[in-house]
Amino acid sequence: MFSHRYLTKLIALGAAVGAIAAVTGCSPSTQSASSAPVPLRLGYLTRITHAPALVGINDGLFARELGPGITFTAQPFSAGTEEITALLSGHLDAAYVGPNPAFNAWQKSKGQAIKLISGAASGGTSMVVQPGITSAQDLRGKTVADPALGGTQDVSLRDWLAKNGLQTNTQGGGDVSVKPTNPESAIVQQFVSKQIAGALDSAPFDIQMIKAGGVRLWSDPNTITVLVVRQDFLAAHPDAVAGLLRGQVQANDKIAADSASAAQSANAALAKVLGKGLDPGVLTESFKETTFSNDPGIASLRDQVSKAVAIGLLQPLDINGLFDPAPLNAVLSAAGKPAVAA
Repeated sequence: MFSHRYLTKLIALGAAVGAIAAVTGCSPSTQSASSAPVPLRLGYLTRITHAPALVGINDGLFARELGPGITFTAQPFSAGTEEITALLSGHLDAAYVGPNPAFNAWQKSKGQAIKLISGAASGGTSMVVQPGITSAQDLRGKTVADPALGGTQDVSLRDWLAKNGLQTNTQGGGDVSVKPTNPESAIVQQFVSKQIAGALDSAPFDIQMIKAGGVRLWSDPNTITVLVVRQDFLAAHPDAVAGLLRGQVQANDKIAADSASAAQSANAALAKVLGKGLDPGVLTESFKETTFSNDPGIASLRDQVSKAVAIGLLQPLDINGLFDPAPLNAVLSAAGKPAVAA
């Protein structure tokens, strides 16, 4: 998993070349000789809301569908904001991320760096609080946590607090102190030790807090995970992107057909990266609360943009063109599945 220090070095080395590559299409993968294998570097997070990635990696679905002409590597990250940094600096070709990091990349690059090519999951995210807290007003003067400033959960949390008349700021002040915390396992530890009054987080971390005695105050049904790709990679290697999408669709098919088996596959992927898998009860409940879909849910994405703008974490943004449905719909059509709307 990329550390902050490593990412800093990575960005320093790659920013000048990588940022230009993201916009102009000059990247190592597009410059390689046609006979050489094409590298496809995929980022993902170690959450159950990224189960399509976990299943696709563990079951070899991506590698199989990409074929021998593609050198496939998968890199776990601890935050979607870090994935976006790696994408924009040219060190990832595709990534499973939350919607808000994708919006930030779209805005920073003026619509030139990435395309959203598929949904992956929605829901699977809850506000969990200490026993005795029954409303947003009970959080006044207290500290709550989420995974990352400007992340999808951060936007949802601040929006919910604002709609309940509670102000926050990015320095941790306001009526409720919001504490972005990484790694997410630290959120659970702080909740158990009662250092925080609650947290908005995604599976499995919200379920772990509930298992530790927390109370689910509300759930966020919006899109939580999408698949994005660098535009230059999509233009240069459409067949590789199609292979990636076939693996994604097959992973979601497995989740829909045999959730228990898919959960075990996802858990095996987590165990390889983290050293151990999830508790069986946490694993099962995490899958139950999450909806896995190839459709990114455009209405949900627009809603999340509006929230981020309203609370000042995003400048006004037009996301028309961010989602390119053509590659996904071609894969869905070939599999006899209905198309998704842009």
